[in-house]
Amino acid sequence: MTEDRPVSRPSITAIPRKLLIAILAGLLLVGGGTIWWRVATFQPAETTVQDPDPDTVTPDPAQEIETQAYLLTLDGDAILLSPSAITIPDGDPEAVLTSTFEQLLSGNLNTDNVFTAIPDGTTLQSLSVEDNNVYLSLSPEFTQGGGSASMQGRLGQVIYTATSLDADAAVWISVDGEPLELLGGEGLIVDQPMTRTDFDQNFSL
Repeated sequence: MTEDRPVSRPSITAIPRKLLIAILAGLLLVGGGTIWWRVATFQPAETTVQDPDPDTVTPDPAQEIETQAYLLTLDGDAILLSPSAITIPDGDPEAVLTSTFEQLLSGNLNTDNVFTAIPDGTTLQSLSVEDNNVYLSLSPEFTQGGGSASMQGRLGQVIYTATSLDADAAVWISVDGEPLELLGGEGLIVDQPMTRTDFDQNFSL
């Protein structure tokens, strides 16, 4: 009688277990790669902050100053000097006064209430400031046309505008480079130098 022997059967769990390990290993590799990619993708890029160049100078905003150009106005039968406030770029006294006279002589400040006695075409040839003295030269048009009141009015405009930064300054006026001694056909005598006080004492508008 033949003895029955147990037949060796292949394990049905061995292969699935190996397969499972392989699958898990594959999933870990894929998953790990996926995780690494996502982290790398969302990692903020490094930024380089540059220090400001010490040699680079940031320009200051343009500074402005308010000054006064003098025009004329009527008060009944009287002619009065009338200050007109203007805003111009700030600078040294020569630059400020030069810009002020350019505005005055341009005629752009005239309105229904104020006017100028300075003839059209008058230009500022030069202007300098030394201590409390203002030296200026006007073009020949300054002496042309007008009667006594007009001559006094334009002289007052120049004296008061030239002293708008320093009310006590002395003004030296030249025309075409020559000192102004007589103004107009009526021979209005112009003392040199002339201050606001000198003008007020010797002339009445």
